[in-house]
Amino acid sequence: MRKLNLNQILITALLISGFSFLSPVSVSAAEWGSVTGRFVYDGEAPKPVVQREKGDPNVKDPTVCAAMEHLNNDLVVNPDNKGIANIFMYMRRAKNVHPDLKESKKKTLVFDQQGCTFEPHALFVRTDQKVIVKSGDPVAHNTHTFPLKNQAVNFILAPNDREGKEVENVISEILPMQVKCDIHPWMTAYWLVLDHPYAVVSDKDGKFTIENLPAGRNTFYLWQEKTGYLDRKFTVNIKPGETVDMGEVKFSPAQFKDK
Repeated sequence: MRKLNLNQILITALLISGFSFLSPVSVSAAEWGSVTGRFVYDGEAPKPVVQREKGDPNVKDPTVCAAMEHLNNDLVVNPDNKGIANIFMYMRRAKNVHPDLKESKKKTLVFDQQGCTFEPHALFVRTDQKVIVKSGDPVAHNTHTFPLKNQAVNFILAPNDREGKEVENVISEILPMQVKCDIHPWMTAYWLVLDHPYAVVSDKDGKFTIENLPAGRNTFYLWQEKTGYLDRKFTVNIKPGETVDMGEVKFSPAQFKDK
């Protein structure tokens, strides 16, 4: 067997390291972009519906739960700009995930109860995150989840429990799951549990942004609690190093029919 001299060994090492540097994995790591936009109600903003009147004695625990007027939150449209809040936009699965997003930086999320209302109403949770369920109300509540794949929880929270209880969901779900308080049946919220970072909940103005998506054609689901799926093939063509602005993504009033 022929022996290599020192120069040949050095050249071989340099070639190997060079090929490693130019490997497809390293090159593809630069192929990421973002998407932004706003979900808009394409019609006259619906008038808010009162869920609980202030001082209503028929409401359970009225001194807390009816201390002020509460509106329905199954369809929240901003009257100033017609933005639709609480729309979930998400990939069902993600084959490629940006290296910085493979693990959640924030390991815990807070799910609170104030005035007999869940806060936030819509929550995106990754499987490597824990939800700390707390209560700021001086009455007892319970938290009851309805997942398709994870283990459901159903527990009581004592009044003013600011330490809270941890909830884990270790399996990716296919759609948002309902969370309820059985003591106060109007209290509902929705959690979307995924094993990747590519999801968002639209804010009070209907705005959404998802960063560091893989370049190319990406397909999302759009889901809203009042009607269910708004779109199962919301496609965005992501360009490397760019943010794609979808502008106003409009939905007609007819799309928000009861399920």
